[in-house]
Amino acid sequence: MNDAPAYDAATALPSANAARLVATARLVRARARLVSGLVLLAFVLCHLASHIFLIVSLPLANDMLGQLMMFWWGQIGTYLLGAVLAIHVLNALWSIYIRRYLRLPLWELTQLVLGLTIPALLVLHTVGTKVADQQLGTSSDYYSVLTLHWVVYPGLVALQTVAVLTLWVHACIGLHFWLRIKRWYPAWRAILGTVAILIPTLAIAGYVSGGNQIRREAQNPDFVAGVMKSAGETPETIAQVMQMTAIGLAIYAVLVLLPFAGRGVRGAVQSLHRQPRLTHANGQVLAMLPGATVLETLRAYGIPHASVCGGRARCTTCRIRVSRGLATLPEPAGLEAMALSRIGAGDSVRLACQIRPTADISIMPMLAADSSAADGLVHGGMEGSERQVTVVFIDLRGSTTLGEAKMPYDVLFILNQFFNEMTRALDATGGHYSNFTGDGLMALYGLEAAEAAFGAEQALRGAREMLMRLDQLNTRLRTDLKEPLRIGIGIHVGEAIVGALGPSGSQIVTAIGDTVNTTARLEGLTKDYDPAFPG
Repeated sequence: MNDAPAYDAATALPSANAARLVATARLVRARARLVSGLVLLAFVLCHLASHIFLIVSLPLANDMLGQLMMFWWGQIGTYLLGAVLAIHVLNALWSIYIRRYLRLPLWELTQLVLGLTIPALLVLHTVGTKVADQQLGTSSDYYSVLTLHWVVYPGLVALQTVAVLTLWVHACIGLHFWLRIKRWYPAWRAILGTVAILIPTLAIAGYVSGGNQIRREAQNPDFVAGVMKSAGETPETIAQVMQMTAIGLAIYAVLVLLPFAGRGVRGAVQSLHRQPRLTHANGQVLAMLPGATVLETLRAYGIPHASVCGGRARCTTCRIRVSRGLATLPEPAGLEAMALSRIGAGDSVRLACQIRPTADISIMPMLAADSSAADGLVHGGMEGSERQVTVVFIDLRGSTTLGEAKMPYDVLFILNQFFNEMTRALDATGGHYSNFTGDGLMALYGLEAAEAAFGAEQALRGAREMLMRLDQLNTRLRTDLKEPLRIGIGIHVGEAIVGALGPSGSQIVTAIGDTVNTTARLEGLTKDYDPAFPG
């Protein structure tokens, strides 16, 4: 049985066109999930905003409810709300089915569980208001709803409060992990977090305030009967609401169980086929469930791997280099193609959250497992790769003497002027400033693939530009210097390991290897042969 050929999860989709079609479908599903979630959030914000006015008075809240919910209560709004709700729920159920493993990070698991709980918590409220108004002829407003919750069935107060908090936490988790890959988000996170706490707090405070107002009014024996009669709430309508709620819960329970049942059937079928093998850079060889993404497999085996966006092809922190089996993978398309293009990734770099190998594959993670969203913005190829590059070392002569002869502030001023001119020379000739060493700096030319062949030529032009700018600097500082500033320059071309180095948030793109060491030695030889510039 183990000698059977590896199962191809896409046997019905063997062509490149079919693979692109699947990628496009995933892209559409991802967009639908995001858009539907945002539309639902807009509805929730309108509803919670009207709750806040309950702090002031019931009549004002009732008036604001009508204004804020006018669109959602109309025909177009009702159809839109129903459509996006169905899309969002069915998308969540589909995501459960297509996952080969259910081992998830805590935040993803929390969001999924809360999301599946929300419809069950809200079905009674939805049926008792919108559905009953349309089907049973009732007329719901704050007076009738709060009377039912706080006087007739006080147990509904806890249910409604839990529903609001569950829904809001689910929405906030989704928003946070969508926005945290945006460059502007860190600066706004504290403000948005404060708003995220205030909105449900004020809405629940309004709900409690409105309930207390109703309880005071209910001391009048005729108040509750009058509200129920005005809203068309009778024992018969309430019984019908409870019956429809029970049917709705039963249907939803079946829907939730369907993806789990489908997973069981699929697992039984797949067990008849040999599983493809995933070889990790740490030496582990893992059996992959057919159709599982690389990220899912690594999580299932407890191997830490970066994924800031939760496997949605947004952050690119899960990027990997495929060292074996690349030819068996379909070309990047849809979300993956856009993400890889955004970072300028090389041909062998793929997203672990998007590829679903059907044959044996070997991979190497390109970022640390604890990488942040900022790390995902690092240009593709800067994670560490061997390539031809032109390295330049520049060293300022006599900096020790300069420090002894000048006040510290004067020395810093002169050095800042010097480094400013050198980096301008690099910018003007296509060079990349890598790092400085107190009185010198290291630069790289030919980082981009299209520029690699011209790196040496650019470096020579850069050296000439530096000498010209140094001469101009000496002219400007001639009254501050006993003798002109002089530099030594070393240039060498060769293979080096180029990548981003340093702590998260302050990484630099640099190079290491024999080529760098040789360049440093060449620059050092300028001291012995004294070709320091200007002469």
